[in-house]
Amino acid sequence: MKHLLTKLTLGLYAQDVPPVYESLIEDFLQKGYIKKEDGIYKINSKYRFGSVTLSSSKNGAYVHVYGEAIKDIFISQEDLGDAKEGDIVVVSRYIAKKGPPSGKVVEIIGREESYSVGVIIEKEQHKSLVDIKTLHPVGVEMTPQELEKHPLGTLFKINNQNNSIMETLGNIKDPKVDEKLVLAQFNKHDEFDEDVLAEVENLNEVDASKFPTRKDLRELPFCTIDPVTAKDFDDAIYWDAKNTTLYVAIADVSHYVKPFGALDKEAMYRGFSIYLPHRSIPMLPRILSENLCSLQPNVDRLSYVFEMKLDLKTLEVAHSKVYEALIHSKRRFHYDEVDALFAGELKAQNETEAEIFIYLKKLKEVTDKLRQKRLQKGFDFRNDEISMILDEETNLVATQIEEQTPSHALIEDCMLLANKEAASRYDRGVFRVHEEPSQAKLQTLYQELSAIGINVEIKESIKETIEEIQKQAKERGIEKDVDTLIIRAQMQARYSPVNLGHFGLGFDRYTHFTSPIRRYADLTVHRQLKAIAKKKKEEEEYVLRNIEALCISISNLEREADMVEKEYMQRKYARWAEHNVGKEFYAKITATTPEYKADLDDEIKGAALYISAPTNAVLFQRVKVRIEQVDIYRAKIFVTVVES
Repeated sequence: MKHLLTKLTLGLYAQDVPPVYESLIEDFLQKGYIKKEDGIYKINSKYRFGSVTLSSSKNGAYVHVYGEAIKDIFISQEDLGDAKEGDIVVVSRYIAKKGPPSGKVVEIIGREESYSVGVIIEKEQHKSLVDIKTLHPVGVEMTPQELEKHPLGTLFKINNQNNSIMETLGNIKDPKVDEKLVLAQFNKHDEFDEDVLAEVENLNEVDASKFPTRKDLRELPFCTIDPVTAKDFDDAIYWDAKNTTLYVAIADVSHYVKPFGALDKEAMYRGFSIYLPHRSIPMLPRILSENLCSLQPNVDRLSYVFEMKLDLKTLEVAHSKVYEALIHSKRRFHYDEVDALFAGELKAQNETEAEIFIYLKKLKEVTDKLRQKRLQKGFDFRNDEISMILDEETNLVATQIEEQTPSHALIEDCMLLANKEAASRYDRGVFRVHEEPSQAKLQTLYQELSAIGINVEIKESIKETIEEIQKQAKERGIEKDVDTLIIRAQMQARYSPVNLGHFGLGFDRYTHFTSPIRRYADLTVHRQLKAIAKKKKEEEEYVLRNIEALCISISNLEREADMVEKEYMQRKYARWAEHNVGKEFYAKITATTPEYKADLDDEIKGAALYISAPTNAVLFQRVKVRIEQVDIYRAKIFVTVVES
């Protein structure tokens, strides 16, 4: 619903209206909320679509309007009607009224959180169905007789738009239900509908003879470098040292996923692949994501290649070209293998491998210099990424910190180069933007740093100020901790139809080109670049026609995917903690206001802990805590500090 209303705010082509929403669109037309001009539906200027947030002063509410750069609208109590927190509403604006934008709710059309999870708990000696996040009653009513049919802890997926139970997920006691639980909250799913699978069921392995117009790069010794568990290989690289030319070959997903088909619509709906510790929820059916599109070794694959000639004196791309190609990757590497190569611990087993080893070592010298140059404008933040190891029942057994190694850095800078080149080829399209932190966020950061004895000297630029902060942090041995605070102060990176630069990377222009198997943004960029290369202006306009709404939509989907991944991990931590109530562990204080929080820092790392008793501990202090209680429904772990 939210995505549809965003598109209506910005302009939605009639032929792009999903069939399920056709009657709603007709209803909006009759009521005058929207109009139709030149085959495009768009909201009338008198109205706005948005979601309700109740005012803390309880004198009304604000409606967050869908569509960027549009101010929130204040709704007084008498104009709010029956609308409540989280409702999606239609607002009639007061045009001539003085003061900030204001209006009146004229219709409630749904809930912003379209789906939720209900759980049966015991409340006042009776069974009750409550929202698992808030433990407040849900909109669905179950009779005492219906409740008695289900044991305590039974979980249900709920449609908040019509207050109905969609399915029974399982019981909270079962650790395997965590996956269903976190996916249900955002209506994510692994399975693909029959009409989607029908588009891919007859696809065959690549037959090079059927692609005579593609550039044949199969003789070049491309290789892939990925995590040991990876199955979807988006990118392959080759460094021609003699001609100082870098080839970045990307899976040609756009060849298989045609615009506006069932497969494309499903990919757009998902937006991103989701990666859980034990498995992935792919954006594309696995026959594509893990087979035909994946740049596997020793098989022919269709790819979209950036060929970039580098000037090693300036470390700039002298010229580049992008084209459809055939490649035949000669070797699939794990990151640790390439690190072993760089450390002199890996020997070639054949001539092809020896050739790859030679160019990877030479390429590392180049990417090291590229990184040094990039950090003159961009930032080098140190932040631990924690991965989980689960047993067969999906219980947490161990955690490990994923370190940034030379192999990671090499691949990262190759991909950054291709992404920059892609962004240089258009002025309107999908850009990956990251704006400077706001002054309000910076002031909060400076106050937090002051509390731990880092006095911030404001320099001429934010870049210089942050580097001075990092210098002081390094001297005190708390670089990673302070970098975590700096990252918190950053604006969130997002997708935008106009270029706003990327503050964190220090790039004037940037996009996402290198991961179309797992990100819809990259697939869109491929389509636009192909249209530009063919000089088909009409085709390019077709790709861009709903670009504003698409950028908002995929930015929201990115946050949803991130929330699913983080909440799943927190639920695994909570189950582990439930088995360790009463035991003591080391932790690190991560917040002191508005409440004390810590992160577990023992044999298990990374769990968020809520400190439930007064303490004098300071930010980043290492403490010993005792696990006192676990709220398994909301996945919260409560501890007390027993030793500083």
